[in-house]
Amino acid sequence: MNGSIQMAYTPRSPSTQNSVPATSLFRVMPIARAIFMRPDAECRFLCPTRRFAVSVGAMSRIALKTCKLTKRYKDRAVVNQLDLTVNEGEIYGFLGPNGAGKTTTMRMILGLVLPEEGEIEVFGVDAVGHRQKALRNVGAVVEAPSFYLHLSARKNLRHLGRLSGACSEKRIEEVLDLVGLKHVADDPVGTFSFGMKQRLGIAQALIPDSKLVLLDEPTNGLDPHGIKDTRELMRRLCRDLKVTIFLSSHLLSEVEQVCDRVGIINLGQKILEDRVETLLKLESVIHVDVSDSSRATELLVARGWKCEPTGEANGEVRVLKVQGDAVTGADVNDCLVRAGIRVHRLLPATHSLERLFVTITENLRQ
Repeated sequence: MNGSIQMAYTPRSPSTQNSVPATSLFRVMPIARAIFMRPDAECRFLCPTRRFAVSVGAMSRIALKTCKLTKRYKDRAVVNQLDLTVNEGEIYGFLGPNGAGKTTTMRMILGLVLPEEGEIEVFGVDAVGHRQKALRNVGAVVEAPSFYLHLSARKNLRHLGRLSGACSEKRIEEVLDLVGLKHVADDPVGTFSFGMKQRLGIAQALIPDSKLVLLDEPTNGLDPHGIKDTRELMRRLCRDLKVTIFLSSHLLSEVEQVCDRVGIINLGQKILEDRVETLLKLESVIHVDVSDSSRATELLVARGWKCEPTGEANGEVRVLKVQGDAVTGADVNDCLVRAGIRVHRLLPATHSLERLFVTITENLRQ
């Protein structure tokens, strides 16, 4: 059947009891199928005139790209000239303080919010001008997933899959197994823990054989076991199924453990985008215990590193803190030993993404 489907849609519930509002289904279903479009249907938006560049490209190694993406509410730019690049097959962490524009960005990528200007490409296809094609293999869990609580996990996936036009019993069994819910597939979702519902949300995002999955705070509200399970699930999806994952989170320690690259935004603008290990080396700190702190300080400062005393031994200053871009313990040790200064102990400081994030956002406030 060819035709045009409007944004408004009210799904027919399999039962009127405990039914989920259409808006909830709209929010949590894989957004490529969230409007419940048939594959041969055309999606028409009732919207004002847009200012977008349209470009349709072939498959590339870039899974998701935004260029000068902008969204304003009244006179405030919630997202401002945002450029992001997510490579195929990676886990990308999208970070920023509350109100930075993360959720608005995700909604624009998924077609739930129209940008004022800018480009969005998904696997080389323009997601504004060719939304249905671009989002065909995209799944998402935005905010808390909602389901028919009186239905089993299997029946929920079957119902949502039929609405999206991307359902097969084989695929349902596959995704239930992937997220570790096969043993409770016939239990009512109302009996599930919050973590199990999160995993079921990821399962429904995978129903259309998704190659790109967007997850908004996937570990929010989970206990340590739930966080660990979700982290391992994301790694498995990326490693075994080559699924690209774009996730927003405020749990920076979790992002550090699971993500390949991160992008940090503040007030709608990108501040940094790089590999996690590269960002952690931006400002290295080395603590060194030396025989002659005064001479050591002169040598280290001459190399362009910051150096300050931090501890004493036998009544004299011997421990120095050395800071610099990508400075290593080997660099410090080599500099001092060549000058005849004895190094008693050398200890690199532990870095974290959280520390970097706090430093960056605090500097922006000043």
